[in-house]
Amino acid sequence: MKKSYITISSFALLIFAAVSCKKLMPPVPEDEEILAGTIPGLSPQQELEHLKGDENFGRIFSKEDGLGPVFVQNSCANCHIGNGKGHPTTELTRFANVNGSVVDYLLTKGGPQLQQHAIFGYTPETLPTEANVFSKRIAPAVMGLGYIAALDDQSILNNADPNDANGDGISGRPNYVDPTDFFSPQSIHIPNAGQYIGRFGKKAEKVTIQDQVVFALKQDMGITSDFDMQDLFNPQNGINTGDNVADPEVSASFVNSVVFYMRTLKAPPRRNADDADVKAGEQLFTQIGCASCHITTFTTPQSDIAALSNQTFHPYSDFLLHDMGQLLDDSYPEGSASGFEWRTPPLWGIGLAKDSQGGQMFLLHDGRVNSFEQVISFHGGEAESRRAAFNALSQDEKDKVIEFLESL
Repeated sequence: MKKSYITISSFALLIFAAVSCKKLMPPVPEDEEILAGTIPGLSPQQELEHLKGDENFGRIFSKEDGLGPVFVQNSCANCHIGNGKGHPTTELTRFANVNGSVVDYLLTKGGPQLQQHAIFGYTPETLPTEANVFSKRIAPAVMGLGYIAALDDQSILNNADPNDANGDGISGRPNYVDPTDFFSPQSIHIPNAGQYIGRFGKKAEKVTIQDQVVFALKQDMGITSDFDMQDLFNPQNGINTGDNVADPEVSASFVNSVVFYMRTLKAPPRRNADDADVKAGEQLFTQIGCASCHITTFTTPQSDIAALSNQTFHPYSDFLLHDMGQLLDDSYPEGSASGFEWRTPPLWGIGLAKDSQGGQMFLLHDGRVNSFEQVISFHGGEAESRRAAFNALSQDEKDKVIEFLESL
């Protein structure tokens, strides 16, 4: 009888524990609330490739793997937490010496990017005295990049208006950049005097996702690959004082798997799209001219990944450079972009930004502001008339525009 009592009591305790844990554990987030998942239509084999790339994206590199010897972070996922926007605590610093039209990225002095951390026993970098311009950057979200990568150049050029021929005050232009040694042009690319249109990066300085991955592996983590064999080192420690790990530290297949992972991440999900205030906010967003740069809809051509072929997507960007005025001038040129020119950042996923930033939004290229209203207040140059139009709205109308942005 005593044994039965113990059994019943134990069972009761298990039920109590289960109920208690259920109350303490947060609910599983809905699909539209997370920045994770694959694009629809992948084959089982492609899903496996995506998972392999996901593993490599999250890989934490050690000194034995070739980390450094100087670096910013030891994993892709440390900057792109949950595939979302970065945080000021993981910001990057680009630097250069600019003298009029002459730009020196100080490659012999550790440029173009500061690596403020180092492996044990090695000296981290400090900014060289020759640097006179600096640009802080936080990492962008990586969702939906496959759609942007699949887009043809002509679709971007269709919205370019460098001389403002239509008189709307907007004069977006593409950033033509020199291709990397490993760039292989596809049918979507249109060359211009040996250069190609950049579409990734804060100033559209990277043509492909592969360009971005190879650059980040080296400049953010000090990891060499088959595409870039030259290891980082701190010039203050002497020339080519590396990490004693044979190069390349990762293979081409590693790079390609990360690229595939990023190409096959789903587009950021919408929320509350049918809400009356959200719809009203979207109409106001267009009415005051924001949609002139934050273009809603594009359609991809044929792609080597069938799931990306002939797909309509909604990035809210034109992928062009725009003069954003003095308040956003970092004096740091990239490609043909000047310090005051920035690529229109895609707005999709912006409503989920705080989820990957510790509960508070850090917006603009350097994370200096914490609200959409503050972001709009920094819009100058071509966007100054749009800022004025927003400021002229009633508070109720402004709130609806913000609700629309939060739904993206």
